[in-house]
Amino acid sequence: MFGCRLQYYCKWLLPVLFICRLNNPLAAQNKIPTTDSTQLKKSNSQQPEIFTAGFIDIMNNGQVNASARFIRLRIGEPGKFSIPLSFYGGVSNNTFQSQAGSSAIIRSNEQLINQYINPLSGLINISADDILYFSKTKSLTKAGLIYQIGERVLTGYKVGPASNPQTGKPSNFLNSFATVGLVFQTGAWERNNDKNMGIFWLACRYIACQSSNKSIKEFLPDIQTNGFYHGYSVGFGIEINSLVSLKAVFYKYLKQPEMDYSLPIYQFSFNYSLKN
Repeated sequence: MFGCRLQYYCKWLLPVLFICRLNNPLAAQNKIPTTDSTQLKKSNSQQPEIFTAGFIDIMNNGQVNASARFIRLRIGEPGKFSIPLSFYGGVSNNTFQSQAGSSAIIRSNEQLINQYINPLSGLINISADDILYFSKTKSLTKAGLIYQIGERVLTGYKVGPASNPQTGKPSNFLNSFATVGLVFQTGAWERNNDKNMGIFWLACRYIACQSSNKSIKEFLPDIQTNGFYHGYSVGFGIEINSLVSLKAVFYKYLKQPEMDYSLPIYQFSFNYSLKN
């Protein structure tokens, strides 16, 4: 079983190894200093990117997802080849729903509908993500290829009669996922203040994920699934430092999960950043 999962994960990872590279415009944000003593001194005075960013998602069914980025780093050779890695941790809740609605979600695991198609979901999320711009110009207006691939831990709830003490208990399972798409960005700023320049972006992505059907049947014993789901998303966002950071995304499944849910899915996110 472990060999099958490793083979599957490598199948997702190999394409990324050909497109990950350090000489793209985003690489400068995480450049590793040389052995020059002056540069090392400057590097030591900078705050590390630990718990510096995150987001709060509000879905159209009332579900709330909150997540924080533990750390963002690169693995590989400086100036040659590296893979950008991000570590996220999050929680999900059904704050805006009635008690009856929350109980129904536990019985049917509808919260997984949102988590399968959202690449930043999961109790723990480890992924490689980056944007490879088609042009190396420093202009704010440009387009590029956006991707994310990784592994995450999702949570399902065991179903059954109310008399069964196991009913409603959480069950964590691994889920491999990958996204790829196109992104376009341009400048954005507060009216009458173009010194605080931000960006406005549009993105369209294909999203796919896979879990072992054996793991899913541990909490949904009657489900008929191969554990593979895929779909697409279209969204936009505005990010202006110290002013606003939000996005809106529309999701649509190409293969709908077997669990009952009222599609489509809309996501509204409020991002935050604590980095100076």
